[in-house]
Amino acid sequence: MRRRWQGKGRPLDDAALAEIRALLGTMPRRRDLLIEMLHRIQDRFGALHARHLRALAEEMRLAEAEIHEVASFYHHFDIVKEGEAPPPPVTIRVCDSLSCMLAGAESLLAALDGAVDPARIRVLRAPCLGRCDEAPAALVGHHGIGRATAEALAARALARETDPALPAGIDLAAYRAGGGYRLLEACRAGIHTPESLIEALSESGLRGLGGAGFPAGRKWRIVRGFAGPRLMTINADEGEPGTFKDRHHLARDPHRVLEGALIAAHVVGCARIYLYLRDEYPEIRALLAREVAALDDCGLTAPCPIEIRRGAGAYICGEESAMLESIEGRRGLPRHRPPYIAERGLFGRPTLNHNVETLFWLRDILENGAGWFARQGMNGAAGLRSYSVSGRVRMPGLRVAPAGITARALIEEHCGGMAQGHNFVGYLPGGASGGILPARLADLPLDFGRLDEYGCFVGSHAVIVFSDQDDPRVIACNLLAFFAAESCGQCTPCRLGTLRLGALLDRAAPEPGLLADLDHVMRLGSICGLGQAAPNPVASLIRFFPEALGLPHVPEDAS
Repeated sequence: MRRRWQGKGRPLDDAALAEIRALLGTMPRRRDLLIEMLHRIQDRFGALHARHLRALAEEMRLAEAEIHEVASFYHHFDIVKEGEAPPPPVTIRVCDSLSCMLAGAESLLAALDGAVDPARIRVLRAPCLGRCDEAPAALVGHHGIGRATAEALAARALARETDPALPAGIDLAAYRAGGGYRLLEACRAGIHTPESLIEALSESGLRGLGGAGFPAGRKWRIVRGFAGPRLMTINADEGEPGTFKDRHHLARDPHRVLEGALIAAHVVGCARIYLYLRDEYPEIRALLAREVAALDDCGLTAPCPIEIRRGAGAYICGEESAMLESIEGRRGLPRHRPPYIAERGLFGRPTLNHNVETLFWLRDILENGAGWFARQGMNGAAGLRSYSVSGRVRMPGLRVAPAGITARALIEEHCGGMAQGHNFVGYLPGGASGGILPARLADLPLDFGRLDEYGCFVGSHAVIVFSDQDDPRVIACNLLAFFAAESCGQCTPCRLGTLRLGALLDRAAPEPGLLADLDHVMRLGSICGLGQAAPNPVASLIRFFPEALGLPHVPEDAS
């Protein structure tokens, strides 16, 4: 007998389809909301079960493979196939990035092995959680804990205390009582023209403070020059190890950032704002959801709605074009350029993208004048900066200081000096990707372009300090492991190069020639900044800490 026709692939579970439809409710079935849908499913069922992914594919009219390729790209989604056991009900994520490693993350992980039942509590290593000033840091479910101990983490996990603790940030009423949103209203009323605001921003010297340092005023003018409709994105996906300035500003004064965003959107003529927030900040997400809703209620967002989009654990989405891909509901793969996102960005529209800190300074600049901000710098730099300082200092934390300040001044004048028993040996001026400098170069101005001749950069202004009790080679290995884990895998020089660099560094006597060749290939052949900057730690070791690699020291002035 002829066999009855049967479709290929996983059969549809009617009960699972009903669960998905009930969970999504009236949520629009748009492709760009796919990651938001996956979050809803994971939050409700504890994982992404195969039956639910099949049902979601049916509901979205997408191939199941498309759903799977997106879900499997992001670290915070757990895919459970038929017959597999789901993850335990509680997950503890312990940061093992550099600042937390220096503060004892490995000992914490070892202690947790004997402190929790793996059948009830899952313990995972995690990249930077943005709590470097409170290292070692961890997340119990959605609850962040700084200066974590195994006992405290285990107790909270056993008690199922996993909800985020809402920060005591300035709410809308308090912000408006202090003059908030008057500047926005004046802009919308035509008291300040777009051209005058662009001119003021240009004169202030404000630059993009997510890492690239592109002049903010010039960016406004460029995006405004393309035909609308235009869109705006806020990059709050600060995943660079050592960086926590966005978390600090959003937790304490979220409306200063939101007003800056609405002013920028008004000047450029943007129809909607998308705020992309990393998933490691659940408490910030709850705070922003409350305050954006308050803005909606009083009509301040009516001309330009603000939409919060939730990341899912992917460092690469800090790269602007990868972030746009994620907002559109796809894997966070960096785009080839040109075209740049100012011309063809989110949903193919001209897009203004800003970092949180850049927007944070807008109100102060426009109220106090461009000259006021420009005069705040030192050593030839302009403006103020938010320096995330962590590592072997007495008082780690967020330090607002003049642009162009030196690492030595930051440590001695703003952080109480080195931690007790530690002698200053070196520092990372710009997080994991910014290279490594010795203490003898701690009097260089920390500003864009000032460290280029040393093979380093300030990037997101994350300064990590290490001492004579730390091994520079171990530090570099930690950074390379991070880059290898976070590579999106799109291009071969980065995907394989990060792994190969780590393997070469593990050798007893690495070959400088091989390291240099791989460095060259990665910088020239990688699509985005991750692969281009990943060799920086190794290049810095060879140049400034050759003894750590078993290489002879070569004087700086030698040919």
